[in-house]
Amino acid sequence: MVRMRLWAVRHARAMQVLYNSLEWVLVRLHPLFERIGYQRLEKPVAAFERWVKGLLFDCKMCGQCALSSTGMSCSMNCPKTIRNGPCGGVRANGNCEVKPDMRCVWVEAFAGSQRMKGGVEAMRVIQIAVDRRLEGRSSWLAVAKEKGAALKAAGTQQQLGAGGKP
Repeated sequence: MVRMRLWAVRHARAMQVLYNSLEWVLVRLHPLFERIGYQRLEKPVAAFERWVKGLLFDCKMCGQCALSSTGMSCSMNCPKTIRNGPCGGVRANGNCEVKPDMRCVWVEAFAGSQRMKGGVEAMRVIQIAVDRRLEGRSSWLAVAKEKGAALKAAGTQQQLGAGGKP
């Protein structure tokens, strides 16, 4: 898993392009997902997401994915589960103070973010604390639901502005 995690960070730009494409598709599938029911989709989508993201990023399925803001390095792999940058214990060689044989997740995150379009700026965005109630849930579905609803609302507003009916 560690090898794949480091590979994903080294190829963060390609992973970003892949994720943006996946997000675009998921958001456009929002009307279908609404008809099927997000609750009904949760279990199978979360299982698939756990497999894919587990393989590529050693993902811990926190339900509030921040990979696009952390250079494709899952911050939940930090032994202290710190979400907004390294602790004060990063060793001089870039390894973790808790697990001396492991590279600091945040050293890797910064390296990955430098490879991504807008990645360094994205790291400056403060991530909220992890809501443990969402662990194991699909962040892909959460994004599809949130952004799909926003897209739908924007379309409704545009129709109303043009004199259309909702």
